[in-house]
Amino acid sequence: MEALPAMPSPGPALREYAEAELADAIAALDARKKGAHDSIHDGIHRARKAIRRTRAALSLAEQALGPGARLIDRALRRLNKRSSWQRDAHALVQTLDRLRDRPQPRDTHALLCQARDAAAAHRKALTRDARFADTIETSRAEVAVLRAALAGLAWESLEAHHIADAIDTTSRKADKARERARRSDDAEDWHRWRRRMRRRSQQFRAAAAAGFDAALPELDKSIAEQLGLMQDLSLVIAHCGETGGFDDDTRKSLRHYAERALERQRKRLCSVLPEA
Repeated sequence: MEALPAMPSPGPALREYAEAELADAIAALDARKKGAHDSIHDGIHRARKAIRRTRAALSLAEQALGPGARLIDRALRRLNKRSSWQRDAHALVQTLDRLRDRPQPRDTHALLCQARDAAAAHRKALTRDARFADTIETSRAEVAVLRAALAGLAWESLEAHHIADAIDTTSRKADKARERARRSDDAEDWHRWRRRMRRRSQQFRAAAAAGFDAALPELDKSIAEQLGLMQDLSLVIAHCGETGGFDDDTRKSLRHYAERALERQRKRLCSVLPEA
């Protein structure tokens, strides 16, 4: 009996996807040259997202690509960690925008508007720090080097079962994180679950780009939205220390609002989660 022809490797398509994401990160970091204040922060956000997507693509192929992929992944992780202080200031403004635009009692709406203005002023002040431009320039240069390094990996060795195994591993970790979170009041446990869910979603996106037949469950999308609101509230609480740019009265009122809203959201989500 004549042997069936071997299926083409999904590796080259996955490499093209990863290269395109890092090209987008480079373009996003170039946004600062346009001079628009919002473009700078939106560019950092877009670059960080592209880097996370690249890391998800590498995680699908790590079993086949070996230590070279792990080295690139660790470098990308360090790169995003280094820019987290820039991300936090912008994320707080965006979070307060989203919370302000939700149906709120009048006094809560006024509080969120006041907090948003203070956070925006703090964000603007950070952009005048010399480290701000230096961090962007260094990040851009490193992304370019790491993008070039992708071509040196053995993408042709990737097979479909490597992708399936990687998604299965991430799914098990997400399920484990979910069960830990539902038994916990610790914001970090819930954030860990959200990160696992986000990684799984990004893996599905990368797998589809490589021609792998995979569809993200609808339940994931709904839960991700609810987890996103919890993360917004946790972020506000985290910035009610010395880093948010708030005065004492605003800080106290904002923390009280966010802690109560977070507890309600946690109970609401626990009530609709399917049993393991």
